[in-house]
Amino acid sequence: MNLIKSILQKWQQTNLMLRILIGIIVGTALALTVPGYSGISMLGDLFVGALKGIAPILVAVLVASSVATARNGLGSRFRTVILLYMLTTLMAAVMAVIVSFVFPVNIVLANVQGVSDAAPGELSDVFRNIVSGVMSNPIAAIGNANYLSILFWAVVIGLALKTVASEGTIGSLRQWADAVSRVVAWVIQCAPFGILGLVYTTVSQSGLDIFTTYGKLLMLLVGCMLTVSLVLNPIVVGCMLRRNPYPLVWQCIKESAVSAFFTRSSAANIPVNMALCKRLGLDEDFYSVSIPLGSTINMNGAAITITVMTLATCHTLGSDVSFFSALLLSVIATLGACGASGVAGGSLLLIPMACSLFGISNDVAMQVVAVGFIIGVVQDSVETALNSSGDAIFTAAAELYERRKQGK
Repeated sequence: MNLIKSILQKWQQTNLMLRILIGIIVGTALALTVPGYSGISMLGDLFVGALKGIAPILVAVLVASSVATARNGLGSRFRTVILLYMLTTLMAAVMAVIVSFVFPVNIVLANVQGVSDAAPGELSDVFRNIVSGVMSNPIAAIGNANYLSILFWAVVIGLALKTVASEGTIGSLRQWADAVSRVVAWVIQCAPFGILGLVYTTVSQSGLDIFTTYGKLLMLLVGCMLTVSLVLNPIVVGCMLRRNPYPLVWQCIKESAVSAFFTRSSAANIPVNMALCKRLGLDEDFYSVSIPLGSTINMNGAAITITVMTLATCHTLGSDVSFFSALLLSVIATLGACGASGVAGGSLLLIPMACSLFGISNDVAMQVVAVGFIIGVVQDSVETALNSSGDAIFTAAAELYERRKQGK
């Protein structure tokens, strides 16, 4: 009994990232030795389900509490972080255009069936989905994890509380925020077991087949995303902060990107990012809004996916695409990517909208979407890791930039 207690204490005292690494190694080993055991896979399902379940409540309570108790002076930070989100998404799309011209790839479109025709036809459809989503029922928004709507109503309610609520009511709201944050901390402590289950499921089901059939396309997508994460983002942050950006970038990749890679959900990773921002010593009033906002509009990976897949389709069909038309595509991909989280299927179902710019039929475009789903086990994981870690990086960069300007 004392031995078990001693092992548990040692486990709890071990760094969380080291415990997650152990979970990755054990999950991979189990998948290679005893694949297909549903009991192990269930660990991953439970972990992702817990994160997805608590995240909407966390965002609603924290945002309302932060707005109700917010000090003046947050506006410049929000302007900075929104600019970073949009600028880097556009830069990622432009880089994807350049890389697609330098390294053109073909897509195997034969025998790809079974994708529903549910994509938005035009950019206006994306904005219509966003606007209608924002104005949805706030209770339904929490149930459906509609973060744009949750953010909107939480800000409105927070502003209302700021004008009419008593100190006792504000204090109760803070206590609710603290209680939900405590639950999130408990869930995150289960991450090693959850990621063990997720790794086990991925390796058991997919193996290495995916790398052989669509290897070149996958390498292009992942290469672009890694370049943005390891080169482009650090350059932007370094220019802002006038110092070496890599300690901050590596910490965010290590603590945010790893979990996002395996959960494959920016929404599920919101609690992880908030916990990271707290450890970085950032202002809770700021990051409690900027992190969920980033999960909806900071879509570097989605912009890359839309751009690369569309230009690969054009190359496969022999379409003559001018560089300036491709640059227009990058702008459309940037704007469309900001609505990716509001579309069922994420960035992949925005590909037909981009393909329509070059006169590609919807039937062909939906086959490309199907290819995206086939490689999605890797592509979507890397895309989510890039997007979610970027939320934390740019939130930290915006606050540190404002501190530097103020001489703090």
